[in-house]
Amino acid sequence: MSGGPAQPAVLAERVGQSYGRRRALDGIGFEIAAGEIYGFLGPNGGGKTTLFRLLATLLPLAEGRIEVFGHDLAREALAVRRRLGVVFQAPSLDANLTVRENLRYQGNLYGLSGAGLAGRIDAALDRLGLTDRSGDRAGELSGGLKRRVEIAKALLHGPDLLLLDEPSTGLDPGVRRELWDLLEELARESGTTVLLTTHFMEEGDRCHRVALLDQGRIVAEGGPATLKERIGGDVVVLASAQPPLLTEGLHERLGIEATVGDDGLVRFEHERAHEFVGRLVAALPGLIDSVTVSRPTLEDVFLALTGRGLGEVA
Repeated sequence: MSGGPAQPAVLAERVGQSYGRRRALDGIGFEIAAGEIYGFLGPNGGGKTTLFRLLATLLPLAEGRIEVFGHDLAREALAVRRRLGVVFQAPSLDANLTVRENLRYQGNLYGLSGAGLAGRIDAALDRLGLTDRSGDRAGELSGGLKRRVEIAKALLHGPDLLLLDEPSTGLDPGVRRELWDLLEELARESGTTVLLTTHFMEEGDRCHRVALLDQGRIVAEGGPATLKERIGGDVVVLASAQPPLLTEGLHERLGIEATVGDDGLVRFEHERAHEFVGRLVAALPGLIDSVTVSRPTLEDVFLALTGRGLGEVA
């Protein structure tokens, strides 16, 4: 006898939130499977922080419904919190306490103590590569090590859902890669569901699925590769001293509809663009300063759907 469909880790329906007249979230819905790494990708001001605060039970839900492993967020907030591990963008460590003391304090908040807590702390320190730094004061650690301690804290009570708000902010590329290796290991080996907010497209690329969030709405959702397939061919970026004249020339001479971004660069998509560059330059002499051809990125998808880049404020 086969069982029914697996219970989702997170189920959201028609979620809305307003600050006065500003609509921070506008009736969004999504479903996240257990063990999935799911990212909300969008610019600052797009609604990511509001959504994170709702999921972390820091903000009362105004509209719609959210369930976390079957627990209603509005009516069963305490049961939801027991299933959560939360890593905030802003540091939450006590700088005057050692790494081990920070973890012990976190465990006490969850009712852990004695030998059981000591064993969990040792395991967390080992997993995050922090055993040799356990006696160091948190305030003396580098940014990357502090982030590891934050994650160790969040994982100490064995949460089923790990929430991370802009986890790579302030981290150098090497530390960022180590962080993502850890997140993928947690999802693969422990079945931990990971939900994060980010405006870094390389983080979105490492998620199983992403939702592109803009002005409080999900404009697209799916696997990174699937979303990139929405872009028809290669992405061509042109630098020009006269962008409006260049876009006009592209339309009149080559039948190409191009856009000019806030950065002044002219963009369009074209199949097998590397074979097209010679014809492009010959058709528009003196108007093109440089040409860049690349495969589509999540930023290109977001730009095509919204007209803005991920680094811009919504």
